[in-house]
Amino acid sequence: MNIKVGIIGGSGYTGIELLRILHLHNSAKVAVITSRALEGKKVSEIFPSMSGISDLEYSLPDDKALYECNIIFFATPHGVAMNSANSFINKGIKVVDLGADFRINDADLWSEWYNMEHTQSSLLKEAVYGQPEIRRNLIKEARLIANPGCYPTAVLLALKPLLENNLIDPSNIIADCKSGASGAGRIANQKMLLSEASENFRAYGVSGHRHFPEIKQELELIAKGPIGLTFVPHLIPMIRGIEATIYVDLLDSNIDIQSYFENAYKNEEFVKILPKGAYPETRSVKSSNYCQISIEYIEHSNKLVIMSVIDNLVKGAAGQAIQNMNLMFGLNEQEGLKQVGLLP
Repeated sequence: MNIKVGIIGGSGYTGIELLRILHLHNSAKVAVITSRALEGKKVSEIFPSMSGISDLEYSLPDDKALYECNIIFFATPHGVAMNSANSFINKGIKVVDLGADFRINDADLWSEWYNMEHTQSSLLKEAVYGQPEIRRNLIKEARLIANPGCYPTAVLLALKPLLENNLIDPSNIIADCKSGASGAGRIANQKMLLSEASENFRAYGVSGHRHFPEIKQELELIAKGPIGLTFVPHLIPMIRGIEATIYVDLLDSNIDIQSYFENAYKNEEFVKILPKGAYPETRSVKSSNYCQISIEYIEHSNKLVIMSVIDNLVKGAAGQAIQNMNLMFGLNEQEGLKQVGLLP
């Protein structure tokens, strides 16, 4: 199989991650990559890591060659995929949106959090939330995938075994999450300057972050009922990676929770449950599509702490999008994604 790939919005970190990972894919090749600001420039001119590897040039998003592709990845700001995806889907071209346009099922709720009207309610109903470890069978049949956010990926994978087995009190979940600076994208932002972000650690979006309704929606689907969630993201002075420390109340503190996690993910290549006493580190999954999870009991209490790490640009974005593509085309789910974390 030779899958022709188009990337709309290829000038950011997610776009270049798609190109980097797909270069190692045996069944897919990027045919078109677009950027309004970089039209006519070579990808290798903007990203020297691609020198001698890619001879692609950026074209405009209305490039007719996009309609010769088998799949389109949107790595664009919110609102772009929403208004463009249908033109590809109607021609039999599959779409994966790495933005948030199709992640929240309720159009009014989406509009409330993203400050614009959702104009494609029919597509919103059709879109499949692309968490392979949760929605694998639906992803295989989908035409449109809403690629999950980076924070939601780390949190959902950490809580899935607990909620689906009714092991915790769903009314009091605290997700204390940290992300590297690349999570803010490749845009000019004073708070992301080296002298602003380095040697600093701060919370943001405490009163409300756009990933909150996405996490809550998906957790409630797993739990099959309402949940109470406190989600606080933080910026830490590193480039890439997410660490989520999640606090929950066990309904029975005498149960061997470790076995539930091991059983839940025993057949999942990209989720690794660490042995008791081992805590995951972001560097262990850097540049990989893996999620590492460990748990720890708080002695003399009913509290359980779950620790989850991913690379925000890979399992939290481009890698997961390619994992979804593999499922959509009936390929080996691991194709192109077998890189292990970089150390040091």
